[in-house]
Amino acid sequence: MDVPAKTSRPSAGQRALAEKIVSGDRPERHGVQELDASVYIDPLRFEREQRKIFDKLPLLLAPSALLPDNNTAVAHDGYGVPLIISRDSNGRIHVMANVCRHRGTRLLETDEIVSSKRIVCPYHAWTYGADGTLLAVPRAECFPGLDKADRPLMHFTSMESGGFIWFARDPDADFGHVLTLAEDMEAFGMSGLHLYRRRTHEVASNWKQVMDAFLESYHVQRLHADTIAQFFTDGIAVADFIGPHQRAVVGRADYLSEIDREDWGALRHVLTYTYAFFPTSILIVSPDYINVLVVMPKSVGTCLVEDFMLIPEPPQTPEAEAHWEKSWTLLDGGTFAAEDFRAAALCQRGIESGMVKTVTVGTLEDGIAAFHHRIADAL
Repeated sequence: MDVPAKTSRPSAGQRALAEKIVSGDRPERHGVQELDASVYIDPLRFEREQRKIFDKLPLLLAPSALLPDNNTAVAHDGYGVPLIISRDSNGRIHVMANVCRHRGTRLLETDEIVSSKRIVCPYHAWTYGADGTLLAVPRAECFPGLDKADRPLMHFTSMESGGFIWFARDPDADFGHVLTLAEDMEAFGMSGLHLYRRRTHEVASNWKQVMDAFLESYHVQRLHADTIAQFFTDGIAVADFIGPHQRAVVGRADYLSEIDREDWGALRHVLTYTYAFFPTSILIVSPDYINVLVVMPKSVGTCLVEDFMLIPEPPQTPEAEAHWEKSWTLLDGGTFAAEDFRAAALCQRGIESGMVKTVTVGTLEDGIAAFHHRIADAL
């Protein structure tokens, strides 16, 4: 299902956070907290997270902009499950197993976007439609009694809402908290954005290390001194929650400018909104583009992060292309890969040494503590 687009205005919650940060209304900070360092390195904890969280809860796959056209499909393996994400001729999204019902052959071999009108097995050419229906079996007389209607591709429960595609391994998973995000996402016009570029990074850290990096602004002036620090003030942030999802806003360098609080473009120019979708994805809203980071556990000490950069429309001129290329290079290769992901890997290496038993979380890092408490509750 999809949620109809709204006019480009901030939601009540987005506006309330903007009011707090511009007026100087800061939430009460918790004291220093200590978190058990074993949550990043304990293989039994990792397995429990897989069973209790990743096998049970809805997980973000990609922005809708990954498949803007009908009758298209893409393979997705990030969560350790071979998937096909497909958009049929009616625009409906399907999430299916990338496994032929004949002999188990992988159907799509590339992670590039392909046509889904006919998904053909490379081994024996069993052919499926965009919705997973088995359309054709060569030499059907060799399979007496086989009814094609009984052999569709295995489907996973999925939902398209607010410009995002979600799925769950558990057929009884509750997608209610996904719908709660729709109003905020449509305020950003997520359903109408264009995918400029995407890239998958392999990070040598536990998946929660990457999530931690985007749950506090304490590091911005230090870790990002050579990239984006110039655009932000130090430690000026407020946050709240939409169900289990954290919503935060960080003041940019000129956030105290006199602006019309109802002017969404002006707000986005001076305030950066970020979202931590529970359990494992990040949305970062820059003034004129958006990055989505889908964090996918691979092992207790490694994860994949797929970075999607979304822009208002395809570049129309060489100047526009140069502008977006500069932004992509700054964030994907610089801020994210060379700084945030590198820091996550360095934290992982340090904790794996066994030299620290707890990690210290300060008052500007409340988001990290709240996130880990939610993980513990889910377990």
